[in-house]
Amino acid sequence: MSSRPEVLWPLFAELTGLAGIGPKTAQALGQAGIEAPRDLLLTLPYSGINRQLRPTVLGADFPTVLTVKVEIGRHYPSRSRGRAYRIDVDDDQTRFQLVFFHAKGDYLKRVLPEGETRVVSGRVELFDGVPQMAHPDHILTEDEAGTLPPFEPVYPLTAGVTQKTMVKAMADAVKRLPELSEWIDPGQMQQEGWLSWEEAIRAAHDPKGNEDLSPTSAVRQRLAYDELFAHQVTLALARAARRRVAGISTTGSGNKQKRVLDALPYDPTGAQRRAIQEIQQDMASSTRMNRLLQGDVGAGKTLVAFMVLLAAVEAGGQGVMMAPTEILARQHLEGLQPMAEDAGVVLEILTGRDKGAERQAKLNALARGDIHILVGTHAVFQKDVLFHDLRLAVVDEQHRFGVRQRLELGQKGQAVDVLVMTATPIPRSLALAQYGDMDVSVLDEKPSGRTPVKTALLSTQRMDEVMSHLQNAIAQGRQAYWVCPLVEESETSELMAAEERFKRLRAVLGEEAVGLVHGQMPPAEKDAAMARFVAGETSVLVATTVIEVGVNVPNASIMVIERAEIFGLAQLHQLRGRVGRGAAASTCLLMYQPPLSETGLRRLTTMRETEDGFRISEVDLEIRGAGDMIGVAQSGLPRFKIADLESQSALMAVAQSDARKFLLDDPDLSSDRGHAVRHLLWLMRQDQAFRLISVG
Repeated sequence: MSSRPEVLWPLFAELTGLAGIGPKTAQALGQAGIEAPRDLLLTLPYSGINRQLRPTVLGADFPTVLTVKVEIGRHYPSRSRGRAYRIDVDDDQTRFQLVFFHAKGDYLKRVLPEGETRVVSGRVELFDGVPQMAHPDHILTEDEAGTLPPFEPVYPLTAGVTQKTMVKAMADAVKRLPELSEWIDPGQMQQEGWLSWEEAIRAAHDPKGNEDLSPTSAVRQRLAYDELFAHQVTLALARAARRRVAGISTTGSGNKQKRVLDALPYDPTGAQRRAIQEIQQDMASSTRMNRLLQGDVGAGKTLVAFMVLLAAVEAGGQGVMMAPTEILARQHLEGLQPMAEDAGVVLEILTGRDKGAERQAKLNALARGDIHILVGTHAVFQKDVLFHDLRLAVVDEQHRFGVRQRLELGQKGQAVDVLVMTATPIPRSLALAQYGDMDVSVLDEKPSGRTPVKTALLSTQRMDEVMSHLQNAIAQGRQAYWVCPLVEESETSELMAAEERFKRLRAVLGEEAVGLVHGQMPPAEKDAAMARFVAGETSVLVATTVIEVGVNVPNASIMVIERAEIFGLAQLHQLRGRVGRGAAASTCLLMYQPPLSETGLRRLTTMRETEDGFRISEVDLEIRGAGDMIGVAQSGLPRFKIADLESQSALMAVAQSDARKFLLDDPDLSSDRGHAVRHLLWLMRQDQAFRLISVG
């Protein structure tokens, strides 16, 4: 692995070498993730203060920050503790006062001597009709006045670090900027009118007005692009490295698939056919597949997955389909069983429940190749699970599986092809940030026969109406989910809310009609309650924890979500997707507690207006921002210092296509631009990229 180029050393030196930063300040900055001059330079100002010199404070819109030239008048020292020290000053047109608390008189006499001229800058407020500037931010002689920037940048602060310290250290860090060769494509630079990296950093720390602080300013776009491009180059290198590992070319005959398609009561959508074709092309190539299948709730991902698993079996191999929970694994098994029978393939399940002789028998059959397709939970990761000839692994619900698990699974067979399925529609910019190393197939059509879900908003004050509506529906043999809110994140109150609702519903609908599922239940009880609902023994299922993604009860046609305004859009969309799976007309009631906040109203009306998960996810991104949307900690989303995925999503797409094109032309980064890109990768702390660069 190469080591950091010498030209970058000054940017990765100790912070204590910078003006005004001692060990304590360096420690405080370190806690905020600022460990080297490079981190400081990428910490951009978030606002600014207009420090332009004015002739007078008169006519200003108080309170506000003003900069004026004044003649120092009489000092009024504080006569008792806790009283202010005041100084009269005259500008061009009026007299006002400078006010100091806890100030040493001799110091003020020295800095503000009577009869002399000074330039003062600070916040001016009216006090009994008289303007006052308390503790000016700057007191300068006329000679020094030129050093005050007309627009002063304001930096995000961390405890123990002042603006003055930041400004001083930043000025010193800017002096250390090296001249680096350009890594951005010259055509792109010219088209956007971007400055060089060094000029852009200087300009970012010397804004001339608020417009320079906006993510849409050319300087911010350029610096954001550097981060996104470095990230996408790393992902593209990972993709290229994976493709260098020889895969197995898998091509099915299509005869088992034909038997399944002939038996289906409907035709696959165009999107499903397209996805099957893309995946099969990847499987047939001699490099390993790493593809993401992104589809909205009910877009028919399971059929796509089963068709490509059949292709693996037709080619003489085996396939595995992994689900995050036992309930979902069993559901996959039930859903796939009829199709497996049509195709004439052996389908089996393996979960943590399999023990002893029964488990051993399954393992032996798997190793002999007698089981064609295995459905399971992460139990299929265990050391003693060996396949005869595993060709394809399908992973359901990506966000429960990190990159590490993707790799572990890939080691189960010789260069297994991996297909990841997610039912969470993600806006394109986030999908690129999170899955930029994968190729993506999108299912953006609903299969025919899915009934649209009617969504209505109701205030919690109309609870009785909802109860009687439910009573009628159940009398007609319908089933319903009732989701209770996550109250203040506290498990006890959440539990009480659910148990309270459970009791009330039983009182209205009858003891036997209502089931309950919550987070504190032992898994076996939870499974049993779910099973009773699936079997139709209970009519209403009250749930606190979000009902497992993917639960499929075609007869359930009503979804009541209490305090819907507390839930995120993605959650609401997932929950609504649990109904509308059968032939009956389905309803989703979003119950809210008035008054609704603006955001709450926007969320709920978006839900009422559209069932398109991708549209919903874009609104979610606008409302909540990227970090909250997936929960940064477990999302696999990189943390960018400058780039903002909400407002700069288009840049991410450009960065991805640029990175992929660049690596096609220069896979080992050996050209002049390649060397510049190496500098960028070091600069952006993408050290892991160097392990992925092709050798030889």
